[in-house]
Amino acid sequence: MSNLFEEIKNQVARHNPTIVLPEGTDERILEAAANLAKDKVVTPILIGNKDEVQAKAKQNNVDLGNITILDPHQYEGMDEMVASFVERRKGKETEETAREKLVDVNYFGTMLVHMGKADGLVSGAAHSTGDTVRPALQIIKTQPGIKRTSGVFVMVKEEQKFVFGDCAINIAPNSEELAEIAIATAETAKVFGLDPKVAMLSFSTKGSASSIETKKVSEATKLAQETRPDLVIDGEFQFDAAFVPAVAQKKAPDSPLQGQANVFIFPSLESGNLGYKIAQRLGGYDAIGPILQGLNKPVNDLSRGCNAADVYKLSLITAMQSINQKVTS
Repeated sequence: MSNLFEEIKNQVARHNPTIVLPEGTDERILEAAANLAKDKVVTPILIGNKDEVQAKAKQNNVDLGNITILDPHQYEGMDEMVASFVERRKGKETEETAREKLVDVNYFGTMLVHMGKADGLVSGAAHSTGDTVRPALQIIKTQPGIKRTSGVFVMVKEEQKFVFGDCAINIAPNSEELAEIAIATAETAKVFGLDPKVAMLSFSTKGSASSIETKKVSEATKLAQETRPDLVIDGEFQFDAAFVPAVAQKKAPDSPLQGQANVFIFPSLESGNLGYKIAQRLGGYDAIGPILQGLNKPVNDLSRGCNAADVYKLSLITAMQSINQKVTS
C-alpha cells in the first residue's frame, strides 16, 4: 500500500467510521469488508440476505467475524426508514412506493447514511454509476451552494499528489458549474493533505486566445474567486503555464500559482477523462477514483472491474471524507 494510503489508514483508524457496503454477496466486497474489520480501520456494514451473504463468504473462504449484515426485507427499523424517506422526498414518494424502493440495497444503504446509522457508502462493484449516484442525489443531496456532484481522481506517483476534476460526471459544465467543481475539488484536495492551488485549464493562458470556450473558463475563475476568496484559484491556464514555473514566469508572471498548481480543473469531461488517462498510462501515475464530491455525506462509486484492494482503498477514502466533513461542519 502506498504512503498516501498508509497515512489515510492511520488517520481513519483513530475514528473508526462506519461504511455501508450494499453489495454483500459480491466476493470482492466480502474480502474487503473482512480486511477492513480485521485491520480495525472502519466498521463495515454489509447489505443482503444474511444466509446468502454468509454462504458466499464461506464459499470464498472469507471470515466475516462479527460484521453486521442487514437485510432490507427483515430490517426491524423499516417503518422508521420509510417515514424518513417519504419526508425527505417531499411528496415525490408515498409509503407504498417507499417500501418498494427501500428493499433495493443502494436505496436502503443510502438511507442508513442519511439517518446517521453509517458515515458513508461504497457501491458499484455490481451496479452502474447511476444505481449508486441516483439514491445519493435523491436522499443525501448536494451541499449548500453546490447544485451537482462531480467526480475527481487523485493522481499519485511516489511522493507526488495531484487532483484532477471533473473526470467522471459532468459532460459540458457551464461557467457556474465549473466554479462549483473547482471549489469542491479544492476541498477534496485538503482531505489528501494538499494545500490546494487550483488551476482552471484551457488552451489559452490569461487571454492569449479568445473564444466561447476560453471565456467560459475565465468567467468560471472569477466566480470561484468571488465565492471563495480564501482559496488560491487562478486561470485560465494552459497546462504548462500552471505546472512549469519557468513557463509561468513568461506567460503569467503575476499569478499566485507561479507554476505550482496541484489541483487541475478541466473545462469538459472529454478533456478531463483524456487528461487523467494520459497521466496514468504515459506518466505512470496511479489514478485513485472517481471520488464523488459535493454531497452532504460521502457516497462513492466503484468500477465494476474493481478488485478487493480497490474496495478497501475507496472505503478508506470515503471514511476520510466523512471525518473531514464532520471537522469542517
